Order: sequence, then structure tokens, then C-alpha cells
Amino acid sequence: MQLAILSREPDSYTTRRLCQVATARQHQVRVLDTLRLHLNITPAGPRLFHAGEPLEGIEAVIPRIGASITAYGVSMLRQFELMNITCLNGSDGIACSRDKLRAMQLMAHHGLPLPMTGFAHKLEDVPALISSVGGAPLVVKLLEGSQGI
Repeated sequence: MQLAILSREPDSYTTRRLCQVATARQHQVRVLDTLRLHLNITPAGPRLFHAGEPLEGIEAVIPRIGASITAYGVSMLRQFELMNITCLNGSDGIACSRDKLRAMQLMAHHGLPLPMTGFAHKLEDVPALISSVGGAPLVVKLLEGSQGI
């Protein structure tokens, strides 16, 4: 099978290990820098290029898309999906996992137990928001940010 690993860091431990394991299982592996991908949307069908060369023969993709390039990486992954290429982690799953609010909305929709959660845009709405979740004690988080920053 011809595999592509989307990674900005071909020399990282995880990317190297994925390549080693895939090769040991007789797969052909290419590491593609996600930011060197570009796509064409045409009536003839979706196309992808890496470093200016058409991508052909890829049968499955292992995405290793960093948080800083989520939007671009997910767009490229969607193109692979439109080309009927198997993606280990799908574009919707990655996009959802990087969007705290959307992830919580989906978990609540599917009946998973979650703490009561509020969301507001304006600072002036925070007192009403705090009241709507039952008051203190409570946790306040930014919608964007990672690793507790």
C-alpha cells in the first residue's frame, strides 16, 4: 500500500516511527510537508500537488497536522477525502477536536455527561452567563488556547 504521512517534521520521533513500522509491513511511505501541498478544484475532479508535483498513487493518509496549521491541514485532508483516499483521521474529526465549543456541543448532543457550560462573546454578558450556569464555583476558559495557556 502507498501511504502518505502529512507532517511538517519528517525527522520527529513519531514520524520516523510511523515510517519504520509501515516499511516493516511492506508499505511504501512518503512524508509530505503539509504546507507544501496545494490543490486544484476542477469540474474534472479534485487534484492535489506536493512541491508542485501531482500526487498520484496514494492509497491512505496518516495526518500529523499541528495546531498552528489546522485550517490549512484540514483543507488539504478534505481534498484527499474527495479523492476517495482513506484518511486515518478524518478532516471533520480533526477540526472538531481543535474546536473546544464544537466538541462539547457534539458530546452533549450525544448524551455524554458534561459539566454545565456557558459561552458568551462580550465581557458585559459574563455576569448573566455566570448566573445561567448556577454561579460560583465555576471554571472560566478561553475558547482558543492550548495546554492550559
